[in-house]
Amino acid sequence: MRYFYLLFAVAFPDISSVPADLVVPPVSDTAPAAGRRVSQSLPAYQGTDVHHLLYLPADWKPGRTYPVIVEYAGNGNYANQFGDVSEGTVEGSKLGYGISGGRGFIWLCLPYVNSAEKKNQPLWWGDVEATVQYAKDAVRMVCEKFGGDPKRVVLTGFSRGSIACNYIGLHDDEIAKLWRAFIPYSHYDGVRRWPYADNSAADALVRLRRLNGRPQFIIHENSVEETREYLTKTGVTGAFTFRTLGFRNHNDSWALRDIPERREVRKWLKTVVK
Repeated sequence: MRYFYLLFAVAFPDISSVPADLVVPPVSDTAPAAGRRVSQSLPAYQGTDVHHLLYLPADWKPGRTYPVIVEYAGNGNYANQFGDVSEGTVEGSKLGYGISGGRGFIWLCLPYVNSAEKKNQPLWWGDVEATVQYAKDAVRMVCEKFGGDPKRVVLTGFSRGSIACNYIGLHDDEIAKLWRAFIPYSHYDGVRRWPYADNSAADALVRLRRLNGRPQFIIHENSVEETREYLTKTGVTGAFTFRTLGFRNHNDSWALRDIPERREVRKWLKTVVK
């Protein structure tokens, strides 16, 4: 199966063949400000290594409200034959910045919380309940302190983060209510079995039913058909948009390039947060 996947994948061009038109801002330990990406910890985690990253758009002004893109990273310790690498960190995330272009949206990169070691978890979920609670508290904080619009919060993620759109984002009724829409890129909760709890098709279906018809822009490299077929079989109806990314890479750097898929997701996003 892996052999046929590789044959299929190499038929697509490499994302490095397209020059990037965006560069993700470096992380700063200074106070939040327009155009600045800063590292923060919620009050319950002050003095620990558990942290998130907050980016205020270049056009941010106090007293105004902005839609929010919340992002989860892929798994760490990942590398493939095409040179794609993921360290599983909030610092390595790119989707929110690329999709927004750094303007008009607050961008919040959230951790998976390792409660035992008080640090961000690079592989899978850490403490699921703590990870879910961190998301609830961080979104609330951004809306209260920095002008995030609680009615226009969009959840996105790459690979593990794509699964997290439903696994974390639809974990319970309370967190499910936070999101206006979703952009899962590469993998989808329930399509495959993974090495963590509550990963069965029945578990995923419970979460999926909390979607309640809200839109999802589902994108995957090589083919999105496996996810399309899965959702059809669940019988759950929704405002699903399916797109295949026309590159072979398993990384999120496509969002930093002026390609048709980015233009389309930007247009879609503008519509759903209107």
